[in-house]
Amino acid sequence: MTQPVNLVWFRQDLRIKDNPALQAAVDAGAIVPVFIKDITIHTDEQPGGAANWWLHHSLNALNNKLNGHLQVFEGDPRTILPELVSAFNAKAVFWNRCYEPAAIERDTVIKHALKEAGCVVSSFNASLLWEPMSIRKQDGGVYKVFTPYYRKGCLQATSPRYPIAAPETINFANVSSIGLAIDSLNLLPTLDWASEFYDHWQPGEEGAAAQLSEFISNAAKGYEDQRNIPSVKGTSHLSPHLHFGEISPNQVWYALNDAFNQPDNTHLDCFLSELGWREFSYYLLYHFPTLPTDNFNPQFNHFRWRDDETGFKAWSKGQTGIPIVDAGMRELWQTGYMHNRVRMIVGSFLVKNLLIDWRKGERWFWDCLLDADRASNAASWQWVAGSGADAAPYFRIFNPVLQGEKFDKQGEYVKKYCPELAKIPDKYIHKPWEAPPNIMAYAGVILGKNYPKPIVDLKASRQRALDAFADTKGK
Repeated sequence: MTQPVNLVWFRQDLRIKDNPALQAAVDAGAIVPVFIKDITIHTDEQPGGAANWWLHHSLNALNNKLNGHLQVFEGDPRTILPELVSAFNAKAVFWNRCYEPAAIERDTVIKHALKEAGCVVSSFNASLLWEPMSIRKQDGGVYKVFTPYYRKGCLQATSPRYPIAAPETINFANVSSIGLAIDSLNLLPTLDWASEFYDHWQPGEEGAAAQLSEFISNAAKGYEDQRNIPSVKGTSHLSPHLHFGEISPNQVWYALNDAFNQPDNTHLDCFLSELGWREFSYYLLYHFPTLPTDNFNPQFNHFRWRDDETGFKAWSKGQTGIPIVDAGMRELWQTGYMHNRVRMIVGSFLVKNLLIDWRKGERWFWDCLLDADRASNAASWQWVAGSGADAAPYFRIFNPVLQGEKFDKQGEYVKKYCPELAKIPDKYIHKPWEAPPNIMAYAGVILGKNYPKPIVDLKASRQRALDAFADTKGK
């Protein structure tokens, strides 16, 4: 008797370990693993160039784990999945759930169509510790502030699912390959602007496991103290691995708890709360689907953003004349990543010092970040702008000079990404415009020639922002 064929639809779960959909499909019989590049997603939601670079390598890594059996397609999953069910005479389809609004709508349509055709469809949670529909306030309402959401909602709820091992054996269905080559998806850039990514990252499940192990052995021990210092590797660097599902938050959660299971470990609590912020971002996106495009706080609909293409271009290229801002934007371009503290600094500078719409920053990050995540990107930008849930108050404007002096005291981070400032003394590295002429001459820096003059006066622009935001709050 022929064993039943089961399709496993991989999406944001490009791993073998702790993959509930894969395990359930393997338990049910022979499998055909499938990945579909969905071309029907709105242009604004298609992965950016950096994320596509990562996806290309992650798919190759997954295919290797699957012994070359991954079948890859491009098109509309609404059409392709039913066609594959027919082509392979599949009895069931398994997938892990996505939580972006467009994905929810798409998956609902597909599930209904497949069930109507007599196909069994099973979906699972593989990417969140707590699904957004499961966390509610006592009165049934939705949390809009992070701390009560995480401390009262999540930590008082059912403990996160314990991770499962990889299937002991995988029985691949004896079917012909009708898919595409991964290279034919054209995910890699035509110009080799991503060449330096290879020096910093190892996409794939093995790379994710290695990064988690390195974090536990090193930075996790002093996370609370080191996470704000951009010149040291004080954070986990797991965000792109989590986004593409090469590792699950459950694996990270329990690995950290097992490694640092001591009472009152502030480093552990601090890191786990960052995982909680990721959960909160998805929670907000699920309950407020317009989060990436609309102000969470409708008062900001009256705000008059400045149309400043020159300022935006200087910001995006790391040419603002504000060293820590420029260093952050250059790190982004060179590595596909930016330190989290610096993300807040460059975001505040764009939105508050330049008064440029947060959505423009969100779109730039979406295209340039390897870890570009629909939920986290939108929630974080709205937080910085002051328009989001649990947002920074409008009067909280990061002073990039003070931030640099506090978190990059010797200017190591700035000098790495702005090497033209390498000889500026620590006292002036974050404000070279205040350095005496003899020091600038010694450093070989001529403002306006080999390093920009500040494109905006920080004090005056801060007051301009305060006035503009105060006016908005009064409407």
